Amino acid sequence: MSDEDFIQGVRDRPGLYGLGGSYKDAVAYLTGFNEARSGGLMRGFTEWLVVRKGECSSFGWQALVLDEALPNVEGLGWNKLRNTSSREESEAVQQLLALLYEFLTMRDNVMALARMYGKYHSLHSQAEDSGGV
Repeated sequence: MSDEDFIQGVRDRPGLYGLGGSYKDAVAYLTGFNEARSGGLMRGFTEWLVVRKGECSSFGWQALVLDEALPNVEGLGWNKLRNTSSREESEAVQQLLALLYEFLTMRDNVMALARMYGKYHSLHSQAEDSGGV
């Protein structure tokens, strides 16, 4: 089973994987699965999210996804969960899984992955040149 197939299965039937809509539970599950894969599942996911956003960030993927999934909720990163309904949190879980699936399809294309890391490097170089990082 490919990584994409696995994540699609989780997206289609989250309850089968013990996920009930809690963002923290989904993060814990994916972090554990990633560790079981020696970090191979999500290697590059944070960098891809940074490139997608177009600006450097010190946040990890967990917080970057929340900022993208809940743009109208007050707060940054994990603090957004203080101000969300259970429906919004479930939507954030679905957004996390959708973004991860999208990332995985890009990750397996060597040239697309190289371009992504090139853009990531460029963003950091620009930030360093301006004194931002």
